[in-house]
Amino acid sequence: MIVPIINDDLILIREYAVGIENYDFGFPKGAIDAGETPLQAANRELKEEIGYGAGSLTEIAKLSMAPSYFSSKMNIVIAQDLYPEQLEGDEPEPLVQIRWPIAKMMDLLDHPDFTEARNVSALFLAQRYLQQVCPK
Repeated sequence: MIVPIINDDLILIREYAVGIENYDFGFPKGAIDAGETPLQAANRELKEEIGYGAGSLTEIAKLSMAPSYFSSKMNIVIAQDLYPEQLEGDEPEPLVQIRWPIAKMMDLLDHPDFTEARNVSALFLAQRYLQQVCPK
């Protein structure tokens, strides 16, 4: 999962979530293809989903998802120094970008369409990262 930062905003995407039969929004995400590192996959997914590449990618966490049931891991990556670059994606319909001010990032927790647990984890980890890197 990638937390893209441009200027003073986070970039999220709105897409249809089949499991809840509704639109949801959160951070770009995707699988790591054979031969890719997590950071290479993050940059590719950014280009496919939001039309930006990243000059700076920082892996801030590697999380287990239901480790009692399967071995899947999720890498949380901060993407900065974004530049326009589009790759063809595999999404069944166009994704909608949402810019959200970093100053109000925790307000996402109150939004009815920001509900997926992986996104909530990424939000808290990104907040901690930003506080450590850019203390006020």
